This record gives sequence, C-alpha cells and structure tokens, in this order.
Amino acid sequence: MENNSEIVFVLHGLNDSLTNRQVYFAFALVSYLFTIFVNLTLIVTVCLEKSLHEPIYIFLCNLCFNGICGASSFYPKLLHDLLAESHVISYAGCLAQMLVVYSYIFCEFTSLTVMAYDRYVAICKPLQYRAVMTAQKVAQLLMLTWCFSLLEALTGIMLTARLPLCGRHVQKIFCTNWEVVKLSCSDTTVNNIYGFVLTVSHVSQTGLILVSYAHLVRASLRSRSDRRKFVQTCLPHLVTLLVFTASLVFDIMYSRYGGGGSLQALRNALAAEFLVVPPLINPIIYGINLQQIRSKIFPDFTRKPDITKSHT
Repeated sequence: MENNSEIVFVLHGLNDSLTNRQVYFAFALVSYLFTIFVNLTLIVTVCLEKSLHEPIYIFLCNLCFNGICGASSFYPKLLHDLLAESHVISYAGCLAQMLVVYSYIFCEFTSLTVMAYDRYVAICKPLQYRAVMTAQKVAQLLMLTWCFSLLEALTGIMLTARLPLCGRHVQKIFCTNWEVVKLSCSDTTVNNIYGFVLTVSHVSQTGLILVSYAHLVRASLRSRSDRRKFVQTCLPHLVTLLVFTASLVFDIMYSRYGGGGSLQALRNALAAEFLVVPPLINPIIYGINLQQIRSKIFPDFTRKPDITKSHT
C-alpha cells in the first residue's frame, strides 16, 4: 500500500480508437462551449436588465452559474483525455474534481428548493411577497445555498481522504466518491453512514419541493393570472428538477450496477449525464418559457407589430 498522495489514478472508459476519440472531442467541445454560452447569455441578460432584478431571476442566475461550475468540473479533463494516450489523474486532482462535482450536485438541489420556496410565496402569498423576499433575504438564501453545499461536499471529501487505498483503477471517465471509496482497504462504515444522511437530507429537500408544488397547483386554480404565473415560472422549475434527478439516478445506477460489457460510449454518456444535460438545458428551458427573459434576449421575435402604422 503506497502513500495516498503518491497515487495516480487510471481512468477507464476511453478505450476507443484515436479517430473515434477525435469525433467525441469535437462533440464534447461544441457541447461545452454551447453550455457556457447559453448560461452566460442568461446571466448577463438578467444582470444588465434592471427590470429582471427580481428574486426569481437572481435565483435563476445562481442556478446557471452552478451549471457552469458543474460542466467545468467535467469537460476540460474529458477534452484532455480524449486526445491523450494515457488517461490518468493525480490523487489531489481527483479529490478536487470530486469536491467541485459534489458541490454542484448539492447546490443544484438546494437552489431548486430555494426557488420552490420563492414560487410558493409568490403564488400562495402574493400580498406578502415583497415583504418576505427582500434583497437581504435573497442574499441570505444564496449564501446559505453555497455554504451548506460546500460544507456537505467538503465533509464527504475529508472522510474519503482519510481512507488508505489499495488500488488506483477508477472504472469511470471522471472521479466520483463511490469509485474512490471502493478502492479502500479499510472500514468505510463512516462514509456509508454519511452518504445515507446526505441521501435522506436531499430526499427531504425533494419532498419539500413536491409539497410546495401541491400548494402551488391548488393556489393556481384560483385565477387565470395565477395559472399563467404557474405555467411560466413553475413548470420550467419542475422540468429542471425532474431532469436533474433522473440524470443523477442514472449515475447512481451506473456506479452501482454498470460494469464491463459492450456499449462503452453509452455507459459513459449515462454516467456523465447529470454533468452534461442539466447545465445545457436549464437556461434554454427558462429562456423559452419566461417571456420576460425571452423578450430581452430575442426582442425582434417577441416585439408585437405596430398595427397603428398605415400601409402604403
């Protein structure tokens, strides 16, 4: 058994020919650049437009920024490995990648919970919304989201870092906590208990979101304006939650039950889906469904024709 700091992990999964990997590189590069572009477009639009300086749009910016962090924890290393002969990562680099990946996961869940709370107040208690969702409250919720997520991720990484390792082959194209823990040659009970606590915590967050949606659906039936508000701001949020949860389930199933066999490219795609799909489609979903944002990004397509002008 060697010192952990001297371990260089070997990543598995990119065993295709160089020609195939060059094709994957092109697709991955385009996907990464487009992900950065759509997220930055939405963030810059909200920042520059004073009319969009509302809590829901600020929380949306936070969601997009987190998506950039999640994508950036995965794509740069993947792009390097697709053109490299050896697919390795240092022990410190693996821990750093896991820290960013799990911070992204926890922040995504917490951000979606905060956004559900914001929509609950906006629709169920509209007269109290301005008094409840003040600038100070928004700042506190954002700070809580990031501090809580970083603390969760950092605690998990510290628990993993204390484990002596007896292997260095990671059966994935990027580092995850479960894959590294499986390489340990000591008791991992504490890690398993902490993982269970995190699972219960985030299942509870999902439960809070679903409870808030039950109230939202009931409240949205009161008037046409409430139904419109629900469709415009809550449905994108629900789609975002479902896409992220489904992507994460794919990764968990892959980690637990995905082994050798054929269709390596498909297994790689499923394993990385939660780092690829949500950051890419979240700003698109919100940009399409939120008329306030869509009108700022595509003013020519959303501007109504001036019927007062006479035609000659």
